[in-house]
Amino acid sequence: MKFVVGGAYQGKTAAACELFGFDESEIVNGSVCVFEEAFTAKCINSYHRLIERLIAEGASPLDFTKKLCAENGNAVIIMDEIGCGIVPVEKSERRRREETGRCGCMISSASDTVVRVICGIPVFLKGGRNED
Repeated sequence: MKFVVGGAYQGKTAAACELFGFDESEIVNGSVCVFEEAFTAKCINSYHRLIERLIAEGASPLDFTKKLCAENGNAVIIMDEIGCGIVPVEKSERRRREETGRCGCMISSASDTVVRVICGIPVFLKGGRNED
């Protein structure tokens, strides 16, 4: 598994395509995909939005992510960092941020490569360009 994380609009998708050799047409969008698509997708973008949708459906993002890591270990997961800034007043927003952070930790633990993209520049936190 490979994990690409960073702030919104930092070039994560382009970096993932370049680093891991796939086309944007092969990416499943977590904002709108059918949940089951994640288990066979080559790449899932906006995983933080998929988590938000799971919570809205009453499903456990942690259970879903655990299953994803077990069943789709070759996937590239792209997710926005959402835990920075002011802590939300609404309990539901705090829960969403916490669940997203926990899922990100689970994905990074299961990944052989973790990349943080800042201003379009990939910074390898785990693994490297030449490792498979």
